[in-house]
Amino acid sequence: MDLRKLKTLIDLVSESNISELEITEAEGKVRIVKAGHAAPLAYAPAPLAAAAPLPAGPVMAPAAPEAEPEPAGRVIKSPMVGTFYRSASPGAKAFVDVGDAIKEGMAVCIIEAMKIMNEIESDCEGKISRILCENGQAVEFGQPLFIVE
Repeated sequence: MDLRKLKTLIDLVSESNISELEITEAEGKVRIVKAGHAAPLAYAPAPLAAAAPLPAGPVMAPAAPEAEPEPAGRVIKSPMVGTFYRSASPGAKAFVDVGDAIKEGMAVCIIEAMKIMNEIESDCEGKISRILCENGQAVEFGQPLFIVE
């Protein structure tokens, strides 16, 4: 990874709300952590993959951990990484509450990403049955935010 790209990544982390960033590329792996958090900046070249011989005979695979069952109803998921907010500003009324009827295209929350407030709209109609995130919580791409019946 070249120095310009590394400097850009460091600036991105320092100017955003994220505390840690890890990127793996063919040349290696970069992990950037803000000061006051876990470990400092680290760079490690990618290890060379060695072909392991296949075992003879049957092999028992370890049991997969039980996945949480899919919630009943439609799920509105986060389209990006950022910070989840239920209202447009602190102290303002929440976009939606449990029991509220929503329509397709209606704003249901805001996700702040890199100091930009992004209104998240519903992709379905129904009634909000559960709110799965707390106000101010960091969310990942594809993380469920709401359950709609």
